[in-house]
Amino acid sequence: MTIFPPEPNLTALRVQLARLRDERGWTFDELAERSGLSRRTLIDLEHGRTTGSVTTWHALVHTFNVPIDRLLGTLCDGHTPPAEPPA
Repeated sequence: MTIFPPEPNLTALRVQLARLRDERGWTFDELAERSGLSRRTLIDLEHGRTTGSVTTWHALVHTFNVPIDRLLGTLCDGHTPPAEPPA
C-alpha cells in the first residue's frame, strides 16, 4: 500500500509571504531589489500563479532574515503530523 503525503498548503505559503512583506512595509519593487528576484516572480508567488523553486524560497528566507521553517513550515498548515515510526 502506498501512502501519499498530504497536499502542501500553498495558500498558507503565499499568505505568509504577503504577511512578511507587509510587516516590513516593502513594495514588490523593494523586495525585488533586496532579494535579487524579479518583481514579476514575486507577484506570481504571492498571487499563487507559481510555486517557485527551492532557490527562490532560499533567497526570500535570507532577505526576510527569518528561519526557513517560519516561511516553508506553512506548507504543512492543517496537516496531521505523521505517526512515529515503530521502535
